[in-house]
Amino acid sequence: MEISNNIIGLLVASFETTSSAVTAVMNYLAELPHIYNGVFKEQMEIAKLKGSDELLTWEDIEKMKYSWNVARESLRLTPPAQGAFRETTTDFTYAGFTIPKGWKTFWTVHTTHKNPKFFPNPEKFDPSRFEGSGPAPYTFVPFGGGPRMCPGKEYARLEVLVFMHNVVRRFKLEKAIPNEKIIFYASPTPEHGLPVRLQPHEK
Repeated sequence: MEISNNIIGLLVASFETTSSAVTAVMNYLAELPHIYNGVFKEQMEIAKLKGSDELLTWEDIEKMKYSWNVARESLRLTPPAQGAFRETTTDFTYAGFTIPKGWKTFWTVHTTHKNPKFFPNPEKFDPSRFEGSGPAPYTFVPFGGGPRMCPGKEYARLEVLVFMHNVVRRFKLEKAIPNEKIIFYASPTPEHGLPVRLQPHEK
């Protein structure tokens, strides 16, 4: 059982969450042309400085400021993980309820990310929320927070941005099912798998 739990944990952490994050990003890029255009402009500026067969470098990734803001806003609205259990280390009171030491609590990413106190008009897709110093600490937590933050955060950023670069600079995106529902299993999943029409850019 311990081996099984560890394997499932690795699969969820290294595959399920990243693929869910990439799916969410593609969904918003296909849905919001003005967001797509901003990402396309940034990615083409990077591509123009490279040879046709030249791979991306870490320096290129660091230039993808707007693209990463778009990815983070996707993670805010459609976080791959639901939340996590934590054990209280001391008695405390929250919203009029006393939580005893040793109890298990579950914090949710969704309600944290949609708190209007920290994210005005929380349902709106707005990458500018992440400009400058960005959201206050512990208000944007797709990777958790504190000493138990996901150790794969930077690897996930790399995966998402490389995927965005290679798709957006080659194709325009159009959703085959415009109002496709998102179903929540372990991670948010488009009901029909997010079929997308890829239209090559004119050369």
